[in-house]
Amino acid sequence: MSERDAGEQAAHLVHGMGIDLEAPSWPVITGHEAQEVLAAFPQAGRLEGLGWHSPRPFSAATLVATSSGDLFLKRHHRSVRDVEGVAAEHAFIAHLAARGMPVVEVLQTGAGATALTLGEWTWEVHRKAGGLDLYRERQSWTPWLTDSHARAGGAALARLHRAAQDFAAPARSAQSLLASMTILTCADPLAGAERYIRARPALADYLADKDWRATLARLFAVFEVDRLAPALAAETAIWTHNDWHPSNLLWTPDGGVATVLDFGLSDRTCALHDLATALERSAVRWLELGGDDAIGDPAAARALLAGYGAVRPLTAPERDLLVRLVPVVHLEFALSEIAYFHGIVGRRDYADLAWHDYLIGHAEWFLTAPGRALLAEVGSL
Repeated sequence: MSERDAGEQAAHLVHGMGIDLEAPSWPVITGHEAQEVLAAFPQAGRLEGLGWHSPRPFSAATLVATSSGDLFLKRHHRSVRDVEGVAAEHAFIAHLAARGMPVVEVLQTGAGATALTLGEWTWEVHRKAGGLDLYRERQSWTPWLTDSHARAGGAALARLHRAAQDFAAPARSAQSLLASMTILTCADPLAGAERYIRARPALADYLADKDWRATLARLFAVFEVDRLAPALAAETAIWTHNDWHPSNLLWTPDGGVATVLDFGLSDRTCALHDLATALERSAVRWLELGGDDAIGDPAAARALLAGYGAVRPLTAPERDLLVRLVPVVHLEFALSEIAYFHGIVGRRDYADLAWHDYLIGHAEWFLTAPGRALLAEVGSL
């Protein structure tokens, strides 16, 4: 490792589960690694230098300058994403691009693949996307800077859902860090949760000393989750983004969406599940959970839904279903995070946060007066 690479390794910090930056779980991409990866992508050109390193915590990524222009390199551990898993995301991106959505350009290897395995790592390479990265250093799942951004984000999400209608790929197989929709579609959601947990040994191991059945049964009863299954069954199943928040969007100077980023959590769910995820992740200041309960942003929720509805109007039954989805839409991703923290990176403390503060705490916030007020706002539009 060069002296510069060693310095970058020591200096690089990433987002944690709270407001503080911390040392990364995955090492910073080095110049030697970048050069080796780019050699497999004929369109990439010659490496000229490494620039910004992403603070996102679940993988390593960097912008690099090459003789063919600026590129974005992303490296996953194979226990998180293998070539097949990344290729599924790229197929969805290609489908959206063919239908006019502003998404990243994914490069191909000389063999025509869009992802590459080198040792324990899975790599992907994109052209640097167009647009202003206004949320680059902000924590994920923090609110919109302006209501006009929320409105533009809602409209772009609706356009994505229209573009995704005829993408016929099946749901993804069980893997870490996915925002799927299998438990909420079960007439017996507790049985669905048991199947979900059995399929993920690290999650089952974490929950072994917890009365998780009683905890989930209580949440399912409070939010009448068993009533969601027939309503969700009537929704059209499509591939969705599943991580729609401001820092996954690049912006035009006049506040429009220039590029949609990061399809790592995409899976086959439905439009309302994806819209509920967008609301849950961008209309509540979750990093302030545990202090004042007044952490909701009804204005942002109104703006996002107004933008969405201008492109894809919601019916009254859809609004009612959306209200019931928002408090529990994070369920499967929270469980997936627990499996990742406990089984892959060995962070029991973060697995505890994902269980207590994220899965349970987010749901329970919607039982507070501000939480109920936000849901009322969602249902009134």
